Amino acid sequence: MTDETFELKLRLLDRQVVDPDGAMICKVDDVELARADDGGFVVTALLAGPLALGPRLPGRLGRWTVALARRWSEDPEPQPRRIPFERVTELGSAVVLDRSRDELGIARLEDWMRTHVIERIPGSRHASE
Repeated sequence: MTDETFELKLRLLDRQVVDPDGAMICKVDDVELARADDGGFVVTALLAGPLALGPRLPGRLGRWTVALARRWSEDPEPQPRRIPFERVTELGSAVVLDRSRDELGIARLEDWMRTHVIERIPGSRHASE
């Protein structure tokens, strides 16, 4: 990526994250920043999942989102899923990464939700072509 200044909310937050083949991975729920040598900030990672989204949601909804994510996590110290910004190859209508979703191993929640919840909803599957 080039050293480019841009509006963080418009260019990153809530954008779809895809792998090089266009397979959906997640959405950007928050970002991790670090102080740059010039006193500004640089994006060091994209954060995804309910632990990243919850603090952005208002009131009880945000608190419940975080609490449920912590309760359902198998990790004793759950953290948002973190994608190092070095993995980003393109910023456009979607954020494109340099690795497949399987190589990154960060789409487990989305895969579980699709298999165990979404696909069980009548009419949720696309008709065969």
